[in-house]
Amino acid sequence: MKSYQIAVVDDDAQILEIVEAYLYKEGYRTLTLSSAEAAWELWKNDPPDMWILDIMLPGMSGFELCRKIRKEAEVPIVMISARDDEVDRVLGLELGSDDYLTKPFSPRELVARVNRLFHRLSSIREAKENAATSQPGHTAIEVGELRLVLEERRVFWHEEEIEMTLKEFELLQLLSEQPNRAFTRDELLTLIWGDNYYGYDRAIDDLVKRLRRKIKELPIDTVRGHGYRLRTERTGH
Repeated sequence: MKSYQIAVVDDDAQILEIVEAYLYKEGYRTLTLSSAEAAWELWKNDPPDMWILDIMLPGMSGFELCRKIRKEAEVPIVMISARDDEVDRVLGLELGSDDYLTKPFSPRELVARVNRLFHRLSSIREAKENAATSQPGHTAIEVGELRLVLEERRVFWHEEEIEMTLKEFELLQLLSEQPNRAFTRDELLTLIWGDNYYGYDRAIDDLVKRLRRKIKELPIDTVRGHGYRLRTERTGH
């Protein structure tokens, strides 16, 4: 397993110590920081492979740091907060975080979520390498004016490239691979986050909102009481 480097940003020294110990035991290299300003300097000089960000930080908030990082890269971001507030969870996900945990949280659960995120990244990289060595060209999915280039994790709408986070791309890929199929929210949660996901149960709704915001004419239907589907014919909502 590659020794990934994870930056943990929290102004609570005890949390930093506990999280660092659990991540180190799992084989990760860890950097701990107590402010978003210090984290931003790290990002500019030696960016880590993943961020774990507290929301309530002195000075710049975790929300603002997440926004700044997401503007520049698709590095995985896990947000943590002492406030069990739906507004905070929604905002964190809308800003592009890949997961959200409420304090107090189990360090083992945090490690499990970190492992799942890195596993998905490894799968994507492996698929890219396999495609480069064994298949000419690029595998693409096309649904109407939507095109996904899988090996490169790129999305095009009317030939214009649209930036996507890891989770946004995974949801769009799932819907595009089986257009017109109505997926339940539970199915999508399991397929994207894994069987043992116990986080925010409206995460799929938030991902759909983000996709609709980025591609306003994207034909994603809400199937009432069920979930979502991607239509191949745009004949109303």
